Amino acid sequence: MSNDLGKKGGQNNVIRTAVINRYSRVANEGKSCCDTSSGTKEIIKIYSEKELASVPEEVKTSNCACGNPLAIAELKPGQVVLDLGSGAGLDVFLASHKVGHQGKVIGVDATDEMVAKADKVAKSMGLGNVEFRKGFIENLPVEDNSIDVVISNCVINLVTDKEKVFKEAYRVLKPKGKLAISDRVLIDELPSEVRANLDLWSACVSGAIPEVEYLSMIKAAGFFDVRVTDRRTYTFEEATSFAKTVIDEAKRLGRETLDEKIVARAFLAIANDHIVAYKP
Repeated sequence: MSNDLGKKGGQNNVIRTAVINRYSRVANEGKSCCDTSSGTKEIIKIYSEKELASVPEEVKTSNCACGNPLAIAELKPGQVVLDLGSGAGLDVFLASHKVGHQGKVIGVDATDEMVAKADKVAKSMGLGNVEFRKGFIENLPVEDNSIDVVISNCVINLVTDKEKVFKEAYRVLKPKGKLAISDRVLIDELPSEVRANLDLWSACVSGAIPEVEYLSMIKAAGFFDVRVTDRRTYTFEEATSFAKTVIDEAKRLGRETLDEKIVARAFLAIANDHIVAYKP
C-alpha cells in the first residue's frame, strides 16, 4: 500500500525538493528534523552516553535519527562502511571509531548544507577515515562490490523509489556484505490527508510503507535473511508532541496545516524498525 504522493511519477521531483529544503533548514538552524524543540533529548533515548560524548553538539542537534543502525551493524576494524543519507554525520563519525584507521566510512547525502556541515565537523575532529559525497541514494556515487556494511537511519522512507535504493545497496555491497538500517514503517493505515501532505513526507511520515512491503522490497533486491531485530513505537504523548512540532514548523513557514489529532494519529501508525539483511 503505497501512499498517494508516491504513486504520482510527476511528483517525485516535488517530493525530493521538499525533503532537501527541510534538511537544509535542519543543517542551517541546528534542529532535529521531527522534534525541532528537543533533538538532543530525542537521541538520548537512542544512543549511549559514550557514543554521544564522542561527537560535537552541532552534530547531535542536527540529527534526524529514528534508531541506531550501529547497534545492529556489528562493525569491525578495517571495514568499509556506507551511510545512506548521512546528514550531519552522526552515524558516520560513530562508525569511524569502530572501523579504525584501516577502515573507511563514506556518507552520501543529497543536501549541500548537510554535506558541507559534515565535512567541516570531520576536519575539526581530525578524522582521516571518513568521506562525504553529494548524491542521491537511488543512484549512489559508489563503486560496485566495494562496501562491507551499508547503514541508513530514517532516510529510505523519504524516497519514492525505495526498490531502487535497495538495488543500489545490493550493487555496492561486497559478497556476504551486510545491510543494517533503521527506518520508519507502517503498522497501521495513515489518514488520507497525511498521505498527500508534503510537509509530513519530509518529516518522515507520509513516505512510510507497510512493514511487510518494506521487507519484501529488500528481498526482491536479492538480499536474504531479512529480519526485523527491534521495533519501537511512539506513545500517545510522543505522537502528540511530534505532531505539534510539525504543525508549528508548517505555520512558521506560512503553510496550511492539518488538524493536530490527525497528525498525531499518523505518528501512532508508525514503527521505527531495525532491519538487517545480507548479500549472498
